[in-house]
Amino acid sequence: MNLISFNTVKDKIIRLHEKDVILDFAVAELYGVQTKEINQAVKNNPKKFPDGYVFELNKEELTDLRSKNLTTISSMSRTMPKAFTEKGLYMLATILKGDRATDTAIAIIDAFAKLRELSRTIGELSANPDKFTQRSLMQKSGEIMADLFGEDMETNETETEIELNFAVLKLKHTIKRKGNK
Repeated sequence: MNLISFNTVKDKIIRLHEKDVILDFAVAELYGVQTKEINQAVKNNPKKFPDGYVFELNKEELTDLRSKNLTTISSMSRTMPKAFTEKGLYMLATILKGDRATDTAIAIIDAFAKLRELSRTIGELSANPDKFTQRSLMQKSGEIMADLFGEDMETNETETEIELNFAVLKLKHTIKRKGNK
């Protein structure tokens, strides 16, 4: 069985309603099932999906996503797509069964946890004026970024730089690799 990689999950996470979500057809792709199976699980278990766990996109949001080419919209059904928040994805994981479902649920949970940890660390960094604490938080952020981006990162040289620009701060992380002699 092929394990779902973090990057596979990370690439499917988009921002809607000020939340990180994965659209139903992308969830189905991760789980290796049809979109209608994902939506049927929601329909058959309404108590597991209260407000804030899953929501249906409106036409304007769908048009906006299509214009940004953020998703492969053509793979969707005739109904409006559903967006699963982290909580909704956790609940979905309690419904879907099988080895692939378990592996996928673990990968999704890990992806959201790493992104949340990076966000929290960057928030602390921008709010903390102490230079020593900032340095420590920069190192922690760099380690999280290396963990997030490192599994598929290819380097031809001895140094790789990752630079992220946020509204209030610019974060640069350099990974130095020791040469094999």
